[in-house]
Amino acid sequence: MNVNDAWSTVHMSTTATAVVADTAVENVAIPGSDRAATARLLAPEITRLTGDPSDTAREHAEHLISLAVLYGTHPFTPLEQARTMLGLDRAPFGRLLEVFQRIPALRTAVERGPSGKYWTNTINPLNRAGALDAATYHRTAFPYSVGLYPGPTCMFRCHFCVRVTGARYEPSSIQEGNRIFRSVIDEVPTENRTALYFSGGLEPLTNPGIGGLVAHGASRGFDMTMYTNSFALTESTLARQPDLWSLGAIRTSLYGLDNDEYQATTTKPKAFDRVKRNLRGVMRMRAERGSQLRLGLNYIVLPGRADRLRALVDFVAELNEASPDRPLDFVTVREDYSGRDDGRLSEPERDQLRRTLDEFFDYARQQAPGLRIDLGYALESLRMGSETELIRIRPQTMRPTAHPQVAVQVDLLGDVYLYREAGFPELDGAQRYIAGRVTPRTSLREVVETFIQDNKRIEPRPGDEYFLDGFDQAVTARLNQLERDIADGWGEHRGFLRAARPESDGNG
Repeated sequence: MNVNDAWSTVHMSTTATAVVADTAVENVAIPGSDRAATARLLAPEITRLTGDPSDTAREHAEHLISLAVLYGTHPFTPLEQARTMLGLDRAPFGRLLEVFQRIPALRTAVERGPSGKYWTNTINPLNRAGALDAATYHRTAFPYSVGLYPGPTCMFRCHFCVRVTGARYEPSSIQEGNRIFRSVIDEVPTENRTALYFSGGLEPLTNPGIGGLVAHGASRGFDMTMYTNSFALTESTLARQPDLWSLGAIRTSLYGLDNDEYQATTTKPKAFDRVKRNLRGVMRMRAERGSQLRLGLNYIVLPGRADRLRALVDFVAELNEASPDRPLDFVTVREDYSGRDDGRLSEPERDQLRRTLDEFFDYARQQAPGLRIDLGYALESLRMGSETELIRIRPQTMRPTAHPQVAVQVDLLGDVYLYREAGFPELDGAQRYIAGRVTPRTSLREVVETFIQDNKRIEPRPGDEYFLDGFDQAVTARLNQLERDIADGWGEHRGFLRAARPESDGNG
């Protein structure tokens, strides 16, 4: 063997060792990982970065891994609490945080942990955009996310929905409301292509001008998602409003897997058959048109239905028969984020769900290859075998200033709501969470800036926590964490993970 061959052999051996070490570190927050062995693999990298002797590097490696596990499982832990748990003084803990940031595999470990979806789905994008810092430091900023709530009514009456029975917007408000929506669309900065979405307290497709709004947003380059129950997503609707094909994605909320389940949830007879027929029609037409529209389902695991995930896969496979060359793009599976007792799964049901999640993924790979499945904040941790509960914000942990720099929602009247579940007409107490109203003379930017600059505060009352959906709760928990870190003197390292690497956008 000549010198070059010998060097190549050593180089390949060193590279392979480094790859093994990186892989071990990246997976160290996953339950069941060998943390002691990973610390041994990580120690040489710490020596290389810091010059510390092997014994000291090994100790630092153990601490760094503890941090990765902690923040991969409990992402909203204040830094001072983490320091206390490790038993370190402030100076060595600060140095440890600096080293953590210099090892990319440790960041990946946090993101792959049981609560990694909090980081990848919510915290990282908001960090990159500066929206969280704007809210933390009470700076004026245009909202990162703007929800348009165009629906004047809804054909369902779901038992878990906070909608006031019979409440709706007057038909006379639609024309002016749509003008307001167009003005809002014109305001939203185009740097964030996914900033706009259509959803609401009520069904977006009940607005006869929804197609025009979609076209207006698409003309500015926005990749918009519509959240809908798809009851009105018929071929005739698409014929009347062909601009709906300009959406980036349609996410259908699925309220059951047969007519009986649908009626029990929505009170609408035979609604399941109609929704299924509509979805098959859209998938067929999408394939015929060569449309890039993404289609997916959002399925909430309600009490009594923890055993229905296999049937969900069968439903997807049946939909795919209508378009075998262009199947369904994604499915999101969620728990009920509201925190209400009637939406909470019992312990036996959670145990059942835990046992069936891996089987669900295996079955989906067989019956619907290529389907993207997102379990969200808590169910992903359940699948990993870690009982990480959803963040539950209470009135005492709500923020009187909310977070309009991060997200707002606008309804048909132009009212700007601070929380996603507050945007329902006539909902008791929700009017207190209106930051202001967009009018022909008042822009969304002016509403938000006035709310922030005037330091308006809304003192939470019991029950107000139900106005926050899962996203609002995660954002609130993160902002509380950031403020705690700053107050404890950890401003430079606030929130633990700071700059996040770029990721591709996706509405699936």
